[in-house]
Amino acid sequence: MHITPKTPEVRVPRLVGLMAMDARETARSRGLFLNCPDRPDFHQAVVDYVVRQYPQAGAEVPRDSMVYVWFDFGEGEGGGGVREPRIPRPPTGGLQRELDQPGDPYAVVSSA
Repeated sequence: MHITPKTPEVRVPRLVGLMAMDARETARSRGLFLNCPDRPDFHQAVVDYVVRQYPQAGAEVPRDSMVYVWFDFGEGEGGGGVREPRIPRPPTGGLQRELDQPGDPYAVVSSA
């Protein structure tokens, strides 16, 4: 009876939030390979940040497994980021009376 040795399992590290070069090094140190479906030039990417990964961090996989990472959110998944400060800014100086829009057919009638 021949028993093949089982490939040791490793935990997938958290790669989300790491720069490309750090993600490659972290995966390599655990014996994992990285693949990036949205970036064919992944081996040249340096300062782009990982936004998604599969399998998720903490999953146990055999050594030499492939971990997929993405640097862009998919269609409809956000990625717009924080857009501060918002324009137009709120008026300063406390409460003010709301003015009618120019050409408003139902202008507010004032008793003054």
